[in-house]
Amino acid sequence: MLKEFKNFIARGNVIDLAVGIIVGSAFTAIVKALVNDLLNPFIGLFLGKINLSNIVWTIGDAQFKVGSFLNAVINFLIISFVVFLLVKAINSFHHKQEQPQPEEPSKEEKYLAEIVQLLKNNEK
Repeated sequence: MLKEFKNFIARGNVIDLAVGIIVGSAFTAIVKALVNDLLNPFIGLFLGKINLSNIVWTIGDAQFKVGSFLNAVINFLIISFVVFLLVKAINSFHHKQEQPQPEEPSKEEKYLAEIVQLLKNNEK
């Protein structure tokens, strides 16, 4: 069982997934800082409120935190767009790698091609 676990962990997919999660969480922190510290104050200039997370609608005793929801939507859109760009770049890189390079035929293949050509000429 330990050997199976070692083989499972040693596969590239598991390690790639772990690296992706770690980088993704760090990237999420950067995007949150971008939204909270740069974009929200800029948008707040036009709305008259500097901090969007403070926008709250109150109906009776219920409070609807519209600003927090807007922050989450902005975070999602930025992260989704960056992931889209990354996947697009990786896919274009993989497509370039997958194109096989034409190989020069070996001597045996050249001889076989000559024999086939001679046979075709003799049949005519």
